[in-house]
This record gives sequence, C-alpha cells and structure tokens, in this order.
Amino acid sequence: MDNQKTRNVYWHQSQIVRADREHLNRHRGVTLWFTGLPASGKSTLAVALEEKLYERKCRTYILDGDNIRHGLNKDLGFSPEDRNENIRRIGEVANLLRDAGIINMVAFISPYRSDRRQARDLSKNDGTFVEVFVDCPVVVCEERDPKGMYKKARQGILKEFTGVSAPYEPPELPEIHLQTGQYSVDECVGQLIDYLGENRLIS
Repeated sequence: MDNQKTRNVYWHQSQIVRADREHLNRHRGVTLWFTGLPASGKSTLAVALEEKLYERKCRTYILDGDNIRHGLNKDLGFSPEDRNENIRRIGEVANLLRDAGIINMVAFISPYRSDRRQARDLSKNDGTFVEVFVDCPVVVCEERDPKGMYKKARQGILKEFTGVSAPYEPPELPEIHLQTGQYSVDECVGQLIDYLGENRLIS
C-alpha cells in the first residue's frame, strides 16, 4: 500500500553503488535482526557480536530499541500502531545501512511477524537480511529482568508490555534460532559468526 504523502520526489542514484562499498569493506552489507522477548538477550548478543566483528575489521553498527526511542522514534509509544511505525522506520534505516555495506545489528522486540516481514522485504530476499530468534522462556526473562520491567508489568504499572499484557509472535522460519536460556553468550555468538562465514557474508 502506497502511504507516501509527498509527490514529485525522485530517487537520485549515486555513482558509487553497494557492490563498490562492499568491495571496500571486504564483507557484505548485512542486517542481523534480533527479535525476542524483553530481557531475552538481544542487546547483549548484538554488543558481543559487534566486538567479534570489529576484531575482524568489519564495519558495524547497532540499532538498539531503547537507544532509537531516545531520538528517531521518541515520538512513538507502545500501542500496536506505534509499534508498527517503530519497526517500519527501523527497517528503512537498516536497509540504508545495508546499502552502505555495513553489518548492522537490529535489537528490537519487534513482536509482530508482519512488521518483521516488511523489514525483510526491503532486502528483496538477497540473503542479507538474517532473522535471529533470541528464544528464552519468559520465566527466565523475568528472573533476569535487569530493568525491573516485568515486575512493573505484573503490577499493572506498565501497560502493553510484550510477554505479559501484549502479544509476541515468534518467528516461524528464522535463519538463526538461539536458545539463550540454555547457551552462553559466547556460544551464541559463535553460532552467529559461523552462519555469517558459511553464507559468505563475511570472509
């Protein structure tokens, strides 16, 4: 559906294209889309993976849900409509970073399959959108609860909290499925690095 409100705007093509940037970077432009319940380990894994990729001299950037809500998406709340727009915007940013040849790690709950599918579709199924299901039982997430959010949600202080009072739709066919309740951060990062290498996204 075309929601564009402005007309008479045209795409200006650069002389330097994505393949040129990837050649310079010596790796593909990739989005690793970490999705999962609050406190499942999305941000922790993104940070740990970025450190490993940096050691390999990869160009990286993390798009973290909390950080983005301080700036780009500070006008959005947590209603279903605002969650949709939150993910739509991030999908577009991730697509731009891919075009720049950057490995970007998106750490968002992104609870709805349709929103994640919309973000994936921007990649035109070229293999550079990697959905990472950070799978952790809600009871373990609650035990971790570093921000005390689950407790507030159970008390009714936080409304529309994913996993308590708002739904989460787990991925059906993610490229990578990480059981963070069973495996360590290092073990999960190892799986991520292996996937990137085996699929020739990094050298």
